[in-house]
Amino acid sequence: MVRFDEAKPTEDVRNALTVSFEGLAPEVKTYGESTQQRITTSYIIDDASEDAEAKVETKLNEGLKTLGVKYEVMSSQKVGETVSRDIKSKAIWAVLLSCLVMFVFIFIRFKKWQYGLGAVVALFHDVAVVLSVYVIFDGVLPFSLEITQDFIAAILTVMSYSMVDSVVVFDRIREYLTERNKSDLDANERVKVINFALNSTLSRTINTALTIFFVMLSIFIFGGETIRGFAFALLIGIVIGTYSSICIATPIVIDLEKKKEPQKII
Repeated sequence: MVRFDEAKPTEDVRNALTVSFEGLAPEVKTYGESTQQRITTSYIIDDASEDAEAKVETKLNEGLKTLGVKYEVMSSQKVGETVSRDIKSKAIWAVLLSCLVMFVFIFIRFKKWQYGLGAVVALFHDVAVVLSVYVIFDGVLPFSLEITQDFIAAILTVMSYSMVDSVVVFDRIREYLTERNKSDLDANERVKVINFALNSTLSRTINTALTIFFVMLSIFIFGGETIRGFAFALLIGIVIGTYSSICIATPIVIDLEKKKEPQKII
């Protein structure tokens, strides 16, 4: 935590510290008063030596001195391995609990476990893809892709969007099957009806996704460095969540509901 004698833009502080931290951009946020900022960096985070914290403070002071304003380092804290494990554990439990609640909700809504399982598989797929993109492009893209609490919030937001999209698709499928007396349909006719239902929701799904995508793209471009990683995760999640509800959740439901055709006796 750093307090300045006068308010300084977070972008200026971040740019100055990026140079002193050897190109590794820190996370800088205004905390409380406009003159107070919280600075988080992963500089030499893997250094387990006793003087690692002193090295970081030295680099911090080097960068802050270039701003030409008086400042005071109010407090500093190193996030240890135990805290990191705790954050990771809570994040995993948050995702698992969210999947369980969503499965129960969809099961109650549609009275079939196949719909709940299809939606949950799609959710796991969405989380895996977004996480993979973060891991692959970390250090490649010119902004921070650290797995922080902001990333966990983005993952849960993506899961919520994907579930809502899946529910809309499932609702339309149930509506079309009900109109055509689903109990009298064989497997091929049932698939045709479901395909027709998917096509009827396709324009709505794409339009909704594009609307949210362009809003998040604006936030990603103009929102500043501190929120860029969060917005990037949502951009990826919107694209993934849109196609997973149609191309993953629904096919799983169809496969799980397939009934064995009666064998013909010759």
